[in-house]
Amino acid sequence: MERSLSMELVRVTEAAGLASARWMGRGLKDEADGAATTAMRDVFDTIPMKGTVVIGEGEMDEAPMLYIGEKLGTGYGPRVDVAVDPLEGTNIVAAGGWNALAVLAVADGGNLLHAPDMYMDKIAVGPEAVGQIDINASITDNLKAVAKAKNKNIEDVVATILYRDRHERIIAELREAGARIKLINDGDVAGAINTAFDLTGVDILFGSGGAPEGVISAVALKALGGEIQGRLLPQNDAELERCKRMGLDVNKVLHMEDLVRGDDAIFAATGVTDGELLRGVQFKGTYAETHSVVMRAKSGTVRFVDGRHSLSKKPNLVFKP
Repeated sequence: MERSLSMELVRVTEAAGLASARWMGRGLKDEADGAATTAMRDVFDTIPMKGTVVIGEGEMDEAPMLYIGEKLGTGYGPRVDVAVDPLEGTNIVAAGGWNALAVLAVADGGNLLHAPDMYMDKIAVGPEAVGQIDINASITDNLKAVAKAKNKNIEDVVATILYRDRHERIIAELREAGARIKLINDGDVAGAINTAFDLTGVDILFGSGGAPEGVISAVALKALGGEIQGRLLPQNDAELERCKRMGLDVNKVLHMEDLVRGDDAIFAATGVTDGELLRGVQFKGTYAETHSVVMRAKSGTVRFVDGRHSLSKKPNLVFKP
């Protein structure tokens, strides 16, 4: 892939962030999601690439989502796989909460996991604990491994996990082990990425969330030198059958090279609402400010990008509800 593609992809997440941020706190998650998706699709189609969505939030009959198999880009340029979540945290935006993102990841064609939109069990850490975690091990054993790798006591380790009924057992074991917990209502892409930045205070992510978010997180952690492991979790016979048709073994632990192969991939995200790592979109009358991050695995480069956008010149991306 051309390295210039990195900055082109930031334009895509900026557009989705600007479009969805207008809906913050209005209690209308579908409208926010639709605005992000439409803006993302429009800008994607100006990017010089031959992109195919290989894992995403939607299906072909669930417009306006970017559906699996959808073609993105001008049709000229590198052939790439795309994993996408136009608005990671629809409930967050609806409630005006923390850590909503517009996110995407691309890799050379054939290098991202091709999988249905379904749940995935996950464990993720930053660079210091790479090679020390095991999704098949107990919560306590993984905490001990991370504590040792980061030269901490377990009581100093911070684990993050989606606040869901299905995670009651994990949360109970985390508390019994003595670790500190940061419960998140939505947005486990941010949770996974935060494990690789000391400033966020997060050491490890546990629990199940969306498979698209798992693949997107894997691209970011590949660029950051971190690690994520996953396992697909079909919820019914239909999802299990889809996995079989796609040649996926639901019992297999998915390591980094299963989620994103090769040495080159790009991750981009724009903050929609404020979070530990990225500021949310700020509207300032005639202009808006965005805060984004873009990472490339091949070079290991991480760039934070501040954008100032004239609202009069981008009326289609900043719809007023």
